[in-house]
Amino acid sequence: MKQIDGGITAPQGFSASGIAAGIKKKKKDLALLVSSCPAVVAGAFTTNVVKAAPVVWDQKIVASGKPVRAILVNSGNANACTGSQGYLDTQAMASVSAQAIGCASQEVLVCSTGVIGLPMPMQKVETGIAQCACSLASSPQAAEDAAQAICTTDTFSKVVAVELEIDGKPVRIAGMAKGSGMIHPNMATMLSFITTDAAIEAPLLQSLLGSTIIDSYNMISVDGDTSTNDTVLVLANGCSGSPVIKSGTPQEKLFTEAFLFVHTALAKLIVKDGEGAGKFIEVRVQGAASTQDARTMARSVVSSSLVKAAFFGADANWGRILCAMGYSGASFNPEGVSIRYESANGAVHVVDKGVPIAFDEALAKHVLQAKSISVFADLAEGTGKATAWGCDLTYDYVKINGDYRS
Repeated sequence: MKQIDGGITAPQGFSASGIAAGIKKKKKDLALLVSSCPAVVAGAFTTNVVKAAPVVWDQKIVASGKPVRAILVNSGNANACTGSQGYLDTQAMASVSAQAIGCASQEVLVCSTGVIGLPMPMQKVETGIAQCACSLASSPQAAEDAAQAICTTDTFSKVVAVELEIDGKPVRIAGMAKGSGMIHPNMATMLSFITTDAAIEAPLLQSLLGSTIIDSYNMISVDGDTSTNDTVLVLANGCSGSPVIKSGTPQEKLFTEAFLFVHTALAKLIVKDGEGAGKFIEVRVQGAASTQDARTMARSVVSSSLVKAAFFGADANWGRILCAMGYSGASFNPEGVSIRYESANGAVHVVDKGVPIAFDEALAKHVLQAKSISVFADLAEGTGKATAWGCDLTYDYVKINGDYRS
């Protein structure tokens, strides 16, 4: 596997566009992604009881098991908590897109992100869809335009593409995502779109998506809020000409490794762009009684506001880390826990098997002043291990969200 350029249109048979339709002020806000032939689809969605209209629409399409042709995405308006009109608007967005590219409306998935509780400006959206359809291209620039158009408070677009070989045929997997705030996935607080020219059947693709989100999107946290619009969609159109990937084969293993890499890379980019964030935090828990316990504890640490605030202040307040592990719900012996911090500025051990270590406070502060920091927690109880990613909590987060709507 190797990383390549090209963004979401790197796999064969995909085109995209991104334009400014006027939903937001002077920024791209409408993207269209199209497969030249029907594509197998898999999806994962928010567990929030309050679901945006596009989520409900997409869930029905994915559940049908039928191929799709396109994904339409708007930013600036979440189309959530908008009643029956919100669903009618979603249907209209799918219908107008379908007419523009020549397919059925049930072959068009729709995603929205932005402010909750506002009606969709449908005249602008429908005009914008026509512009998107006319601008479709497979170029890297078209892919970047689409990646920019799905952003809200993001400060940069998030894209990744890889190429692997399956039975002598080059196969590509690419992704683009948006997410900066309202990030605390329980599948998953963001939008992520994956394309591949691999040939794979829908049940296996859905199974692989379900298993890969556990250790990618579901292991990140910015602010502890699980959104109404969380969606991950995967389109596989088979245009590479490679054999159909079957379960339990070496080909499936190769594909899964690359598939997980793409999702994990996008997940990390999301937390690196956390609203107001200044530091990227990686928490590795090892030696847990089970993998699930390790996941639970790692997620709890990166989700703690007190832990995040300590990282902002470069304060080696390891008690907050142990505390977050303790209330996570996982079972462990705190007297067996060892903790250390590492960064490009060095490393410092703060706890050894439950016993505090007298450490150099100046060194610890220097280690925690780095932009990327790793925390290692070793429980010495078993073989369970997991990694979670997060960011610090800054004054800017409050500034950004204090007047997000107004």
